[in-house]
Amino acid sequence: MKVTGVETAVLHVPCPRPMSLEFTDHRMVAAFIDTDEGVRGFGYTLAFGGGGAEAIQVYLETRLKPLLIGEDPRMVGKLWEKMFRADRGIRRVGLAGYGVAALDIALWDLAGKIAGQPLFRMWGAVTDRVEAYGSGGWANYAVEDIINEGRFYTDHGCRYYKMKIHDPDPRKNVARVEAVKKALGDGVRMMVDVNQKLDVLGTIRQAQMLEHLDLVWYEEPVLADDYAGLAEVARSIKTPVATGENHYTRFEFKELCERRAARYLMPDVCRANGFSETLKIGHLAAAHGLMVSPHVVHELSLHVAASLPNTFLVEYMNWAPDDLFVDLPKCENGWFRVPERPGHGLMVTPEALKKYKAR
Repeated sequence: MKVTGVETAVLHVPCPRPMSLEFTDHRMVAAFIDTDEGVRGFGYTLAFGGGGAEAIQVYLETRLKPLLIGEDPRMVGKLWEKMFRADRGIRRVGLAGYGVAALDIALWDLAGKIAGQPLFRMWGAVTDRVEAYGSGGWANYAVEDIINEGRFYTDHGCRYYKMKIHDPDPRKNVARVEAVKKALGDGVRMMVDVNQKLDVLGTIRQAQMLEHLDLVWYEEPVLADDYAGLAEVARSIKTPVATGENHYTRFEFKELCERRAARYLMPDVCRANGFSETLKIGHLAAAHGLMVSPHVVHELSLHVAASLPNTFLVEYMNWAPDDLFVDLPKCENGWFRVPERPGHGLMVTPEALKKYKAR
């Protein structure tokens, strides 16, 4: 079996409400890998808020695509190494990592289809269902918007909800979180996300002001690049730290593990160089006694989460319009059943490709 072609497209995916209060759209960089035996693999990466999607596509088309043509797509590990090591002057983080991810996800989709197995079973399934937490609560939401969004997730059975704390006044952040927690009730535990917006001293102060709420975690407390700062925060506050959505390789996660800079690690399969690297990150975390909660794109992350013994939750963020995917997994009673279709089990609808493709 040989790869005969790789097609790519950028899709402008409109955000449903209430996320549209914060973002107009996200950009999906989709990749389709064709073979001489007629099997097709689908992968994608998600440029949140749209940033960099066109650059990701250019790098994928000009640097990564030629590396796969004529190769055996079943040799996923070999091809991942080929892509990861191809450009010595460009590290596989940021745009390059996104590009590798889209193709790696498509290659694994092919591998599963060829084997006639869903990916989580090929990877040694630990479970066939994964619990989720609801996620959103963006800065541009009014408190009532956050409460309504939280209730959307609790109506789907979620026992956890995460919101942002982006106001420069820490007292206002506390008031917003308190209002949401009160509205959602004692049956829902909460997380908060700083999104790297504070320095070490400011974030420690903010975390201390929230301690009475018994939060599950305190996310991205300082810049993702600041490993020493993350470790200092983790040592200084009572709430467990979560981070990882802006770390791209197992080498970066090794640094987080060894510094004990977080209790929950959050790799994003669309950023962290695809399924191949995310699985390595998950096992690395297990070796250090740390939990994994993959970032966003739950529809892909489910396969990784169901393959790891140290998964905590997947992030359920209602980012996609109803007409984007064929048979998107449904959250029922707070849990997702992992799709049993061969590969990762996802495909964009033909109508969505026409409707959302960038012109």
